[in-house]
Amino acid sequence: MKMLRRPGATIAAVLILLMGAAFLTQVVPYGQIVDSRRQVSAAQAQLAALEVENAALEADIAALQTDAEVEKLAREKLGYVRPGETAYVVLDPPGTPEETEPAAPTETLEDRTWVDKVWEFLSGADQGS
Repeated sequence: MKMLRRPGATIAAVLILLMGAAFLTQVVPYGQIVDSRRQVSAAQAQLAALEVENAALEADIAALQTDAEVEKLAREKLGYVRPGETAYVVLDPPGTPEETEPAAPTETLEDRTWVDKVWEFLSGADQGS
């Protein structure tokens, strides 16, 4: 008995296998790209914050080069008064609650894209949360 082969079925099976292999080889690099983008975004945000802080510190340095700023800080921090002046100290009343800073918002599930959610599901990262 002679077995008939279907060349279309063989070609379709090979194409499906190749497409599956191509998909699987792209999943891991995609996750690395997503993680790298997150790291770059975090580094850019940190850089921006440091540049703002650096500019403020440079402004402080420039201000401290003047006698007026040095005198102002001496009056504020050290209670410096000139001869003939009277110093007054104003205290907060007892029992005044301290101001608290609001907590920074954290990333929630809704903040991520659908691709991130699918990747976390496939990689098992959602199991740790």
